[in-house]
Order: sequence, then C-alpha cells, then structure tokens
Amino acid sequence: MPTPLLQKIHHGKKQQPPRILLYGTEGIGKSTFGASAPNPIFIPTEDGIDQLETDSFPLCKTFDDCMACITALASEEHDYQTVVLDTADWAERLIFDSLCQQYNAKSIEKVDGGFQRGYELALNYWRQLIDGLRYLRETKGMIVIILAHTKVETHTDPESTAFDRFSPKLHKKANALLCEWCDAILMATRERSAAKGEKSGGERVLRCVTSSSCVAKNRYNLPEVLPLDWPALMTALTANA
Repeated sequence: MPTPLLQKIHHGKKQQPPRILLYGTEGIGKSTFGASAPNPIFIPTEDGIDQLETDSFPLCKTFDDCMACITALASEEHDYQTVVLDTADWAERLIFDSLCQQYNAKSIEKVDGGFQRGYELALNYWRQLIDGLRYLRETKGMIVIILAHTKVETHTDPESTAFDRFSPKLHKKANALLCEWCDAILMATRERSAAKGEKSGGERVLRCVTSSSCVAKNRYNLPEVLPLDWPALMTALTANA
C-alpha cells in the first residue's frame, strides 16, 4: 500500500541553498558579488565578466543557449556550488527574440496579435528557466544567484499617493514571477551621505527590506542593510538559519 500522506509531512525548517535575485546599477559590483559565492559558474547573457577570475559558459546568444547551460549542469558531473545568471534582463531579451522569431513579429508587443500576449507567452520561457534552476538547487544542492540591472518604476499604493522606486529591470509579469520564487530580493546601492543626500561616495550596501525607495524582500529575517559582501550576507543568513 502507498505510504499515508500524513507520514510524509516534514517537521521544522528545510535547509536549502538560497535563491537570490540581486539587482543594481552598472558597475556597482553585482558580478563581483556572484563571483565571491562558493565555487560559482556563470551563465552569461551579456559581456561584463571578462575581468573576473571566475568560470563561465560561453556567452549565451539565444534562450536555448541558456537552457543548454542549465542542462549541462544538471546532467554532467561537476563540483560547482553556485550558478549565477548574469543578467536576467538580458535573458529576457533572448526570450523576446525567440518569441519574435517564432511568431514572425517585429517586437514583443506584436507577438501573437499583441494585446500583451507576448509578455504572457514569455512567462512560459521563464518557467522553463526557473524549473531548471530549481532542479540545480534541489537536486544538485547549488546556490542560485540571479543578477539584474535597475529601473525606476511608479508604484501605486492604495493607502497613499503614487511614488517612484527602484526595481529589477524586467517586465512586471516576469518580475513578479522571479520575485515570488526567490528567497531574497536584494538591491545593491551606495549609502547616502548624511550631509548631502548623495550616493556617489558612499559604501556599497545591500538593501534587504522593501521600502518607499526600492523593491526588496527576504525570508531570512535579514536586517534592512548589509554590506555588499558575500561573507557578510552568509553570516547574516547563518545567524537566522
């Protein structure tokens, strides 16, 4: 007879490698952060890691290239402990290119007759990618780091007036899907100068909690701000494990 379902219930916390979406402006140190994680392998969708001492697949020029990298990590023997997608917004371009080619459309807005259909269909590609990353995390025990650039979006709060804030540079549908899946959404930025309100010379930090200025979250009870430093993040994660 099959095992009763109640006997399969898990008690307590499940210790799984973290799933992190880190976003920030160009040059802030996103790729360096990923390269500091345990034994990383990069899946590059854009140029930008040439100066880093890290392992990477060849530059992905299509969405199929991205999935081929994930398949290789899933099916071949290796000792990598972290997979870094660099970056999500350039991977989104590859998804849009695939859809435009499939539907013989000039832009994602024209795919399958328009009316946001292209963005809906793009979610199927994102789910494929997430399923692959999920397999690497759950079966191969790999940390997942997804890097992205920053955009400014207008957020409408029913309890207050609309305001602008930073968020990952992705279409809102893809953004919602990735943010729901990841354990931590972190923004890389600089501390503001208390005297002038400037960020140009401040220390590089991680914003770990959502605020009026940025989208962020975490499932680890992290503080609002941490140094933009992998050991500092791991120390905070371990303290709340």
